[in-house]
Amino acid sequence: MERRSFLTKAGAGLAAGAAVGLAACAKKEEAAAPAAPAVQAGLPEIKWRLTSSFPKSLDTIYGGADVLANRLRAMTDGKFDIRVFPAGEIVPGLQALDAVQQGTVELCHTCSYYYVGKDKTFGFGTSVPFGLNARQMNAWMMFGGGQQLLDEFFSNYNVLSFLGGNTGVQMGGWYRRPIKTVGDVNGLKIRIAGLGGEVFARLGAIPQQIAGGDIYPSLEKGTIDAAEWVGPYDDEKLGFYKVAPHYYYPGWWEPGPAITFFVNKGEWAKLPRLYQEAFRAAAHEANVTMMASYDDKNPQALARLLGNGVKLQVYPDEIMRAAYKAAFELYNEEAGRNPAWAKIFIEWDKYRKSQNAWFSVAEASTDRFLQSTR
Repeated sequence: MERRSFLTKAGAGLAAGAAVGLAACAKKEEAAAPAAPAVQAGLPEIKWRLTSSFPKSLDTIYGGADVLANRLRAMTDGKFDIRVFPAGEIVPGLQALDAVQQGTVELCHTCSYYYVGKDKTFGFGTSVPFGLNARQMNAWMMFGGGQQLLDEFFSNYNVLSFLGGNTGVQMGGWYRRPIKTVGDVNGLKIRIAGLGGEVFARLGAIPQQIAGGDIYPSLEKGTIDAAEWVGPYDDEKLGFYKVAPHYYYPGWWEPGPAITFFVNKGEWAKLPRLYQEAFRAAAHEANVTMMASYDDKNPQALARLLGNGVKLQVYPDEIMRAAYKAAFELYNEEAGRNPAWAKIFIEWDKYRKSQNAWFSVAEASTDRFLQSTR
């Protein structure tokens, strides 16, 4: 039985950075009105509703929204109050973006690739197969022009976007039986969404869209042969190992999936500048702490799963190469018919190649050595 970690380490703790950002913003407010107490007293009480695409039981990924809400209350003396609702309480999880776009709620916490049915370009906001890892995604969004490219695209849907977390590279799913060749994928019924599902379909699989709560019984009854979710910590909670013991890695379709806060453009424009800056700082903290939390929890969860008899297996190289080829065929075909996709894909692909060249030098060599010393 082989145990490896394909997770990158993220830093944690941006409270100091958030405080600096707020202090700078507060100075601007003081310049407009010298008496600081009067400025604070003049700030409005604002109540927003946030609909999440995740259930409360998945505390780490759902918890990113709580980090945002709690930090905003702390930084504004409770005047900017966001109430977080789990998936299904206001709208179903996969309709979170629509609720923000239409003004039903002010914001949501979701994965943009849930909406590739509207336009495949949504995939770039979270992850596409064989794309950027978590650190590379942050770099592209913050410094590589990714945020500006996506903002232009998202503006067509009446929303602004803010990074709100990352799970790190995900696992490759639970299988009732092992797969060794591309031929074993043919006819495979696998629960997988988005562009990863399209790539699997090109290999002959039959992707299924199944809600999280229905995955376990579908695996147990044999309605599906395999299912992917997130990683050890979340997967353990859902109990997949009890009915599908073969646990594959890596999740090549989600090498660094970002979670996003989508905010209604009109509601954002109404916020005082101080609240906007506080929101940016709180979202930044949520983004970093989620990755750090998964890095802490996943090794422990994987050890427990292995102790329960899980058979950890790497995807065969034949399948990885076939999936990579199919993925980039899909991307190039989409670029030929979808201008929005093409505009982002060209810049994203340049950045991906540059990042992989760098990571192959110091990062990969250090990782390989340290992993060999276990």
